[in-house]
Amino acid sequence: MNFPIPVVHTVAEMRAFVQARRAGGERIGLVPTMGALHTGHLSLVDEARRVAERVIVTIFVNPTQFGPNEDFTRYPRTLPADCEKLAGVAADLVFAPAVEEMYPSGFCTTVSLEGPAKAELEDHFRPTHFTGVATVVTKLLNQAQADVAVFGEKDYQQLLVIRALARDLDIATRIVGSETLRDPDGLAMSSRNVYLSAEERARAPALHRALSDAARRIAAGEVVGHVMGEAREAIVGAGFDIDYLEARHAETLARVARRHDGPIRLLAAARLGATRLIDNVAVPSE
Repeated sequence: MNFPIPVVHTVAEMRAFVQARRAGGERIGLVPTMGALHTGHLSLVDEARRVAERVIVTIFVNPTQFGPNEDFTRYPRTLPADCEKLAGVAADLVFAPAVEEMYPSGFCTTVSLEGPAKAELEDHFRPTHFTGVATVVTKLLNQAQADVAVFGEKDYQQLLVIRALARDLDIATRIVGSETLRDPDGLAMSSRNVYLSAEERARAPALHRALSDAARRIAAGEVVGHVMGEAREAIVGAGFDIDYLEARHAETLARVARRHDGPIRLLAAARLGATRLIDNVAVPSE
């Protein structure tokens, strides 16, 4: 198949690209994705381009981060359309490996996690998720040896997990978080938004509205527990089933009870029909 952008499928091919560009003095940016790209993903490419001359985008639907009842088999796989979009933002290379390339016969190693990976947030509802994420991201960082890797802040707990593993395992790649891109009504862009019915899509922005209102009120000095209780009522009233809605320390994900317990991030995961949405909002600093 012909693509409008160079596509490679093996680690050796990607490393050859990196070595050739680095020999010319160019810095390498990496944007790991699972494909089904939208404007939010493309903004990560733009962010990587600010600090690197060459940008590699990985497209790999990673089976190890899906639980047994999750949507691995129906997760959108749209490589030709993804490549068209990436050509439009001048990405330099797509790395789209097969499962067998990432997890060859006899593969038996995973990354063991504590810290932000054991915060009773995503890890409570998806207990194997971060082991899968951390293992594949560690592999991608080692495979590419990029100067910088960019991840979206929408998956905030994931971002902290990746920062921790890069620090703890002495991975030289600098991890950069990029601000969540949103539709005009506030809904965080996500590949899973396509699963929402028209009626669900109309209600979906209530999640971000409730988080934003709660962040503003906490910043203004209202009691954290009271504000979060009312945010929960608003989200449930909009038709969501909440997995979690929490105020946490923005750097450690430790629980917080007061505005002055540290920089605060509000994090939520909630289901609207069959679709699970996640979002987070920073509480403004004083």
